[in-house]
Amino acid sequence: MITMVGTGHVFRISEQVSFIVKYTWPDAVLVELDERRCAALTSVQGDGRLSDESPKLYREVAEYQDKMSKKNEVVPGGDMLAAISAGKTVGADIVCIDRDAEQTMREVEEGMSSCERMRYSMSSAVDRLFRREGTKLTHRQFAANEEEYIRKMRKRFPTLVEKLIDERNAYMAERIREASGKYNNMVIMVGDAHVKGICKLLEDTEIQSIRLADMMDQERMDEIKSRIWNRKAEVPE
Repeated sequence: MITMVGTGHVFRISEQVSFIVKYTWPDAVLVELDERRCAALTSVQGDGRLSDESPKLYREVAEYQDKMSKKNEVVPGGDMLAAISAGKTVGADIVCIDRDAEQTMREVEEGMSSCERMRYSMSSAVDRLFRREGTKLTHRQFAANEEEYIRKMRKRFPTLVEKLIDERNAYMAERIREASGKYNNMVIMVGDAHVKGICKLLEDTEIQSIRLADMMDQERMDEIKSRIWNRKAEVPE
């Protein structure tokens, strides 16, 4: 069984993530992290600051997520931390399935045209003015019409979408396919924007998906909890 969960790195969803992982009793929890980011996220040592040698865009994104997490009163990367912690609690293997983040962002910087770079800078400036409200609005727009949202993003930021969505979807789908040969019951934690694309690449594989919008709606989350409990009750001892 494969359960794919679409998360949001700056939203308060750690409790929901923990519940899903713990009560599906997976053999493995696959997370949208590379080995280096996973080690930094779970380390109890160091201050978490990025090196000045890291790509500028990577540092900017990390800073933005850190500030948005503080605005929402959550730990940066709390969704992934919750998944890893819950996975370890039930004895699951933790598997990193993402490309190296710094290398990916370096490729984005190198591939962006001057026009795309300017549009990105302007967009970032607007985001800084409307941090918390902008994040919530973006989520609502994405959830309302995912395909249209991605289409518009692809038109404005073709390199960003190609490198951060398309290529990573393909990479993670392949890692999931490899893991499915080893594990019978997996929970996969990826950013919500990756769920549809990865599922399409793995259309020959049965995947149950839980989306960010589901976890942020109390009634829908209660239904998910009920399904998980019922499924657990049906498994013979």
